[in-house]
Amino acid sequence: MAVLRVVVADAKGSTPREQGAFMLVTETAQTGTIGGGQLEWDSLARARQILRGEAGREESRFVLGPQANQCCGGVVVIRYEPVFDLDAELRAIRAHRLSWPVLAVFGAGHVGRALIQAASLLPLSLRWIDPRADEFGAVPEGVRVCVTDDWEREIAGLKPGDGALVMTPSHTLDALIVAAALERGDLAYVGLIGSRSKRRRFEAGFRDVGLSQAQIDTLVCPIGAQGLRDKRPQIIAAFVAAELAARLVSRSD
Repeated sequence: MAVLRVVVADAKGSTPREQGAFMLVTETAQTGTIGGGQLEWDSLARARQILRGEAGREESRFVLGPQANQCCGGVVVIRYEPVFDLDAELRAIRAHRLSWPVLAVFGAGHVGRALIQAASLLPLSLRWIDPRADEFGAVPEGVRVCVTDDWEREIAGLKPGDGALVMTPSHTLDALIVAAALERGDLAYVGLIGSRSKRRRFEAGFRDVGLSQAQIDTLVCPIGAQGLRDKRPQIIAAFVAAELAARLVSRSD
């Protein structure tokens, strides 16, 4: 099967994707995106012409103005690279995914299930942790389920720059997990589901066990706080996913 790697070789000004973004294209399928719109549509059509032997592999230059039916204003150069070893290409993609930040999600309740569905669309490695095996329900592809109550091991196993999101059915357990995550001092995101009053109670307990105010101030609670009073799990999950994208995904490539 012939495959082309369609890559953004250069990007100047306002563009849909950055230099290095790419998609893999065959005559009947594609994976990945270079930004959508007319730019991607024309690049996809050109790639398939190349695959059919109807065009050469010269680079394409797009000025994203009215003539391209896109008003970004930038300039993009697209390169068409033959993929000689698809397995190697897929291994490289999988290797890149190993560099994604890990988010440990503690709790498989209603909000946990909605959050996992939303967060599974982000470039994050998700570990979903709960001792209740029957609570997870449908698990999105790529999410690692951990049926365990050994939360200490899960927190200890995170790397600097990873994140933890705590939403268990027990406030006592919430406090223990969050305190351990804050104590590390090297996680990019520590989130706790709950109200401002819950935060105030937890903060007092954290000070009692010796956490500094600087450590406590890094806690995100309430999570996904956007001034809305809608507490439906799917709404909470949508706002938390945006929060994760800003705090965790922006730290990755």
